[in-house]
Amino acid sequence: MTIFKEKLDEEYLTLAETKELLADIEAERAADEEREMRYELARAIDHVNRFADLTVEEAGEFVDELESQEKIDESTAYKIANLKPANRDELRAVFAQERYSLSGDELDAVLDVVARYD
Repeated sequence: MTIFKEKLDEEYLTLAETKELLADIEAERAADEEREMRYELARAIDHVNRFADLTVEEAGEFVDELESQEKIDESTAYKIANLKPANRDELRAVFAQERYSLSGDELDAVLDVVARYD
């Protein structure tokens, strides 16, 4: 007997959007003294508080600007926005599983966008 899980929905989020969602969950859990926060949730909240430095609006503009680049799809734009690669090697790692690679000029164009939001 095999049990399969069905994917019902998929949505990409920036760290800023995730931070807002987790802040709501944290406030809800804090209001209920009997409800303990799970380890994974506490680590996720710690992570977004440490690394989310843009507002939701800025993060949205960042993703839109990345998606306007020719070879960057939605999922890759969100990866880049969340990771903010600092150099070509880090950016190439984002594209490692793709069927294509970017030229040096294309990498530099993406890094210029990242630099504006860093």
